[in-house]
Amino acid sequence: GVPAGPGNWAYLSSGTWSLMGVELPRAVVNDKTFGYEFTNEGGVENTIRLLKNIMGLWLVQECKRQWQRDGQDLSYDDLTRMASEAEPFFAHVDCDCSDFLAPGDMPARINKHLSDTGQTPTDDKGQMVRLVLESLALKYRSVLDAIEDATGQAIDVLHVVGGGIKNELLCQFTADATGKKVITGPIEATASGNILMQAKAAGQIESLAEARQIVRNSFELKEYQPQNPDLWKKRYEEHIGKK
Repeated sequence: GVPAGPGNWAYLSSGTWSLMGVELPRAVVNDKTFGYEFTNEGGVENTIRLLKNIMGLWLVQECKRQWQRDGQDLSYDDLTRMASEAEPFFAHVDCDCSDFLAPGDMPARINKHLSDTGQTPTDDKGQMVRLVLESLALKYRSVLDAIEDATGQAIDVLHVVGGGIKNELLCQFTADATGKKVITGPIEATASGNILMQAKAAGQIESLAEARQIVRNSFELKEYQPQNPDLWKKRYEEHIGKK
């Protein structure tokens, strides 16, 4: 259900977890895909989805649940607004660290991670959410760079689908960190793609390109352009390293 058109594009399914990849005509099996821990999955119309699993908004969700247990029932809109007002680049965490996988007291584990890596812990909820969103966007940059390296193709557009697109701050950070145009929508991409492939099997539409045109015509999409790319590149090189 990705509303992609011509050109080189990648997709990001954004939610509790994230999946980022590209659609290819054949599997890519080499030392680079092995090193980057990519997987080749069968896709529609004999295509291959070269992709990688990434942490998603799980860290924010678990923080929200802990704060609710502590007596502060903040909405996601509240947390995103607070994050937008917090200090940029206060700290960085490796969102894929195994310490963050299990449910529980996520704020405490994030602060332990900060302490263990020589950074300053924080009790500011907006600050914690912002550092998670920034760290996640930098992780997306890392995986997108790896996709370009493994395939030898430069990506022009990143299509983001799923419930995570409701967090517009993360969507903007994703454009900023990757330096790519980001197009978001639809939220229910999985259901839309399923319905359209059934329509193709029934002969109601003729091609995958037509199906994606229907998606483009049927949902409100939003575009994000990179802002401050040099600043984000500097932070990326500081925390993840030059590619």
